[in-house]
Amino acid sequence: MSKKVIFLISALVVIVAGTTFFVYSLVSTKAPNGDDGHGRLIYIDRDDNVDSVRAKSELGWRWDIYNKVFSTHPRTGRYRVSPEMTCLQLYRLLRNGTQEPMHLVIPTSRTMDRLASVLSQSLMVDSAEIAQALTDSIYCETHGYTTATIPALFIPNTYEVYWDISVDKLVERMERENNRFWTAERKAKADAIGLTHEQVATLASIVDEETANDGEKPMIAGLYLNRLRIGMKLQADPTVKFAVGDFSLRRILGKHLLTESPYNTYRVEGLPPGPIRIPSIAGLDAVLNHAEHDFLYMCAKEDFSGTHNYARTLSEHYQNARRYIRALNERGIR
Repeated sequence: MSKKVIFLISALVVIVAGTTFFVYSLVSTKAPNGDDGHGRLIYIDRDDNVDSVRAKSELGWRWDIYNKVFSTHPRTGRYRVSPEMTCLQLYRLLRNGTQEPMHLVIPTSRTMDRLASVLSQSLMVDSAEIAQALTDSIYCETHGYTTATIPALFIPNTYEVYWDISVDKLVERMERENNRFWTAERKAKADAIGLTHEQVATLASIVDEETANDGEKPMIAGLYLNRLRIGMKLQADPTVKFAVGDFSLRRILGKHLLTESPYNTYRVEGLPPGPIRIPSIAGLDAVLNHAEHDFLYMCAKEDFSGTHNYARTLSEHYQNARRYIRALNERGIR
């Protein structure tokens, strides 16, 4: 056997041994988010290159061996590698971008900036990129919304997505989920009360802000629908908080009611331009399945239970309001 052949065989043995050790090191080194017992997760974003992956993964020269052997550029994504993987399987995983899906929670955020911030903590995409899209009038219009109604696009739930999903793909996914939520039955119920699905979302967002008690939401939805039917102003305190821009307000004062804003339902008639938060599914269904009653007024209960006292007349409402104001004063809430 010639020296040249022996040299080639030796080199091949070194390469195989090196890459095998690389795979062993890859799965035995602590991951950025830890090892959950099912292998290690590696996150590669769009700004990464071979050197940055080398640095962030703490694989050192072992990553260099992999790169030299396979001459591949890392693709973005969230990848899971396991001790059972061969070098070839690892190569195919990264070359093909075969990612590990993740569960993304869409929350009932109050603002699109807040939603962007929350999503960016779970996804590769930057919060500024998400916020820019959701506050861009042209972008929103291409998807059938305005910057005011865009919160109605999102149905709070947990979805399986890829970590490196783009803003466009995320919005497209939300459109599909929105269409899936708005079944023929739900559409018929919205038509029956004379509201579009964006308007249902707007009213639902107010109901959600009024109470966290899902059992009471149909009652509150029915009250606001009663006001809409007779042309009465909604006079919803949550819309005043939104107009003022202070969600921490515990007491709405006269000066707050004077705020000039299309969201201040003490000053404008009908529904505000759009949702004051991403409404919950419970809130949406509460509007569609609202309680039938003749109440027009409500006031938070003086026991601070989060529920309300209801009234048919203004005089009854004032009695309820006085009890609540007295409770606020006693607790020093201003």
